[in-house]
Amino acid sequence: MFPLRTTLAICGVLVLSAAGCGSDTLSGGSSPSNSAPASTPTASASVDPALAAALPAKIKAAGKIVVGVDATYPPNEFLQGGKTVAGMDVDVFDAVAAKFGVTVDWQPSAFDSIITGVQGGKYDMGISSFTINAKRKQQVNMVSYFNAGTQWATAAGNPKGVDPNNACGKNIAVQKGTTQLEDDIPVKQQKCTAAGKPKINLLVREKQDQATADVATGKADAMLADSPVVLYAAKQSQGKVVALGDIYDAAPYGYVVPKAETEFAQAIAKALTAIAADGSYKAALAKWGNESGAISTFAVNP
Repeated sequence: MFPLRTTLAICGVLVLSAAGCGSDTLSGGSSPSNSAPASTPTASASVDPALAAALPAKIKAAGKIVVGVDATYPPNEFLQGGKTVAGMDVDVFDAVAAKFGVTVDWQPSAFDSIITGVQGGKYDMGISSFTINAKRKQQVNMVSYFNAGTQWATAAGNPKGVDPNNACGKNIAVQKGTTQLEDDIPVKQQKCTAAGKPKINLLVREKQDQATADVATGKADAMLADSPVVLYAAKQSQGKVVALGDIYDAAPYGYVVPKAETEFAQAIAKALTAIAADGSYKAALAKWGNESGAISTFAVNP
């Protein structure tokens, strides 16, 4: 995944939660617990019997798909009102679930624990802006559904003069477990070392909203995350955070499905094709300003 997430508001302090000026402030308020209520949308009448037949027995019996999600990554996934999981990923997959005739139980989780949770059976799936890469495909099946890249952001005016291609010695915030931290930053660190320059000083955060707050408050000189999240955070920050440089390393997001559930993964790809055909896929992306990331071919482990 190339990650990013969360809404910025100003209420005397900076908050990065769609809840507004409540307990989810970034000035020390408590973060949402994993037991927070999740959305369980009602399945529509557009059920495809062939797709429903491909559901794993556990999901058929429960009538719902339990999904692990890091709900701190607006506009892709976040807690609305501090309780309900909402966002682009939610709207797209709710439409997919309707094709299967089941609802979705969105379970907030730490990002870097979701794949393990899927492997261990805690979640039926993981949906949280996961970039598809070779390492993840070895662990689970991944179904492509969106295209995103990495984007940097800084405080307005870039007061610390950060260059995304040469951030040696700068304080850079990034979320734990992301593609940016695991794949992108190590390459940049090697370049700094090879040039005899100081390494990037990393502020590794559990949640993306914490990294965004670091930039907005001046604790970090810049951050990097998935392009949809950075652009949304910049838009919501009322000019306090701005995108920096170009989007790069574009790659598809993928739904995380257990390795043994290949038939289910293939059925999800077919359901995505169906919602693309009926218009609900593009409509869900447009609601969050992410039409540019739409893809036309949905595949298992592309």
